[in-house]
Amino acid sequence: MGAPRLTMIRRHPIKSIGGEGLDAVRLQPARRMPGDREWAVLTEAGERLALASETDGQPDRWLPKSAFLRGVVSADLQAVRGGWRDGRLHLEHPRAGSIVLDPETEGPRLIEWLRPLWSGPAPTRLVRGAAIWTDQKWPWISILSLDSLRDLEARTGMSLGHGRWRGNLWIEGLDPFAERDWIGRTIRMGEVELRVTEQVGRCEATSADTATGRRDIDMLDALRQHYGHTDFGVFAEVVTGGTIRLQDQVTA
Repeated sequence: MGAPRLTMIRRHPIKSIGGEGLDAVRLQPARRMPGDREWAVLTEAGERLALASETDGQPDRWLPKSAFLRGVVSADLQAVRGGWRDGRLHLEHPRAGSIVLDPETEGPRLIEWLRPLWSGPAPTRLVRGAAIWTDQKWPWISILSLDSLRDLEARTGMSLGHGRWRGNLWIEGLDPFAERDWIGRTIRMGEVELRVTEQVGRCEATSADTATGRRDIDMLDALRQHYGHTDFGVFAEVVTGGTIRLQDQVTA
């Protein structure tokens, strides 16, 4: 097997809603991927947390995932696709249709578009806070393996795809789940160094097919049955910044 390579760079401008691929991105030490989960949609329950930590109408600190719309609560969100194009967000869904918006000024339009796709506490507003709205409070980036995905697909007999995992950096050229051995080590990806911190524990959002927004597998049960755990991918913190590009070599 040749040296592993970076094969996909993914970011999700709005938490749990859509996603896009990049050819390259510049990473900074101890910072998250720029533009990833930059926006999020608060729920009525999340408003209590947000209002307690706001400056100029926006939350000024990290908030827990329970404050926002999430695919684990409503699988339909997993089928939203799209990202930035020509300075606006272009989103689409197999049942809701499409919407094009400027998140700075047209948050209410997005809320109305999302209402039929959401089954939890009512969505209230689109926010862009001081922190990027990742599930982890720490400035981590997720690294996933296409080789691990193929192994899981072979064991389950299903084509699962990469979208349901909402990962940042996808690599190829490892033994399945070999990335688990990187915990505590520093790896190099192009000119960037990343310290691998821990496994990515998975939730039921990954049980939904991103083409339909409907559950097609009990993913946690499948992971537990085939591997004895419910992890998929690893987190890492940028130690030495720089630009990474598709097909950059990965060394550990």
